[in-house]
Amino acid sequence: MTEHPNDPVVEMTNAAVAIAGRPVLRTVDLRVDAGEFVALMGANGSGKSTLVRALTGLRPLATGSVRLFGTPLADFDDWQRVGFVPQRGGAGSGVPASVWEVVASGRLPRRRLLRPLGRQDRRAIDAALEVVGLADRARDGVSSLSGGQQQRVLIARALAGEPELFFLDEPTAGVDLPNQQVLADTLATLSSRGATIVLVAHELGPMAPLIDRAVVMRDGRVAYDGPPLASEEVATAHLDGHQHHHPEPARHDHAPHIASVIEGDGR
Repeated sequence: MTEHPNDPVVEMTNAAVAIAGRPVLRTVDLRVDAGEFVALMGANGSGKSTLVRALTGLRPLATGSVRLFGTPLADFDDWQRVGFVPQRGGAGSGVPASVWEVVASGRLPRRRLLRPLGRQDRRAIDAALEVVGLADRARDGVSSLSGGQQQRVLIARALAGEPELFFLDEPTAGVDLPNQQVLADTLATLSSRGATIVLVAHELGPMAPLIDRAVVMRDGRVAYDGPPLASEEVATAHLDGHQHHHPEPARHDHAPHIASVIEGDGR
């Protein structure tokens, strides 16, 4: 690993992505430091979800580069440090499974092939379920849950791997307000424990008070990178002569590095 203490956790430089020959991202630069909570915002089709997929290696770059924890993406193999929560498509993916089984699959990056779950694995799974408020539904079938609860299962699955960096792709889309609030409370807990969070959102809702920095995408480019914005300001946000604002995060007292973001206080 080539990581150094002052390296950004996420660094994208001059990145472009094309899908079926059509440019989707164009010359994008982005930096996220340890402990930041960054919201990627913009209209549908602006490129924000493609940006997250490029950052996690799910979409190849046409040009440019990505580094995670100071390491070029092509050389990065420490995926247990990264959690990805996709857009909701059903946590069970059509397979009959309990909540506990889906969350347990999040331990795979930390386990040797075919090794059974150990005590530490089970503690991490139980702690993840506790954080998202689903400990009492652990043995229920995922298909019996509401859409918002299924989204919380996906977050718990990512949490179970004890990552330091979270990417969440529109976790509140189609989720009712009570479940949005639970999701916000969950992310507030992770943020207070030092996690770095990159959140794709069309609207922030209850997440708004958590955000350190907003990055607004428009036509595949970064239109704004600076202090948090109200949802109604996103459509007109623009760079004001500086390519990227990068204020020091002021909303949270983050730890620069964390052993586990789901270690409870006394849990």
